[in-house]
Amino acid sequence: MVAVASGIYINNTSLLAPHQDGKPVLLAHRGIAQRFDERDLDNDTCTAARMLPPAHDYLENTLRSMRASFEAGADVVELDVHPTTDGEFAVFHDWTLDCRTDGNGVTRAQTMAKLKTLDIGYGYTADGGKTFPFRGKGVGMMPALSEVFAAFPDKKLLINVKSRDPDEGERLAGVLNALSAERRRTIMVYGGNEPIEVIRRLTPDVRTVSRGAIRSCLTRYIGYGWTGLVPAACRNAIVLVPINAAPWLWGWPDRLLARMNAVNSAVFALGPYSGGEFSTGIDTAEIFARLPQGYSGGIWTNEIEAIAKIAGSSRD
Repeated sequence: MVAVASGIYINNTSLLAPHQDGKPVLLAHRGIAQRFDERDLDNDTCTAARMLPPAHDYLENTLRSMRASFEAGADVVELDVHPTTDGEFAVFHDWTLDCRTDGNGVTRAQTMAKLKTLDIGYGYTADGGKTFPFRGKGVGMMPALSEVFAAFPDKKLLINVKSRDPDEGERLAGVLNALSAERRRTIMVYGGNEPIEVIRRLTPDVRTVSRGAIRSCLTRYIGYGWTGLVPAACRNAIVLVPINAAPWLWGWPDRLLARMNAVNSAVFALGPYSGGEFSTGIDTAEIFARLPQGYSGGIWTNEIEAIAKIAGSSRD
């Protein structure tokens, strides 16, 4: 028993694993965005109507926000997409237009040309609707995915598919397969199980994850990762690790990072997860401090400016 326990320890302890040198990989969720009250959220919550007092004038999922995110230190920018009726993909978070814009209806039921006429800053308010500080300032700012590719030809992107429609996965796979193989290696995709399964099959060189896949990846790795085997769901994938679940993963952090890197997967640490549909990021100095000293994996954040400064200071 002692020999078996010693073997498991040696095979999995990060203390005996080669340290992964290098700086953390910073992922800016939605770019630089307006923050909102995160309490009691569900999929239908209008977050623009729960905006906190603004500290800047950037709007999420815009080219301006993405550019500022990269300039602030982001290595990857996350963005949300919806297919349009005229064959494009609109970069926009919400399933419907009513919350954030001066339009209405389901986002995917519109043409890209129509979406370009909308004011995407219309619905933001931090005082219950008394004032709308970005109203009139977001007209025409909803980009198409093709515009993002053109504006950032060599930058790393994480695309969020908002539906569970396998046809959307096929359409997005067609867009990705029209890119060069080198460009595809800089793009990752996550979202609903059905479209991600299609993308995973049609564009095997693009790293992906779905809600079902990440649950399978983490639970199976906790179950038998002590053997050194990496579950299929963790391969060629984005491995999202809540900071409160990380200590349960065999070999966290360095041995885990090495194992995932060996199967072409990227690990990103999230904020604490307590159930539900909403995940927090590594957004404060207190949560950042819960990462291991010298951590060089990915960090998912909603506060790229603050976390980039902290991460830079921690490397000095």
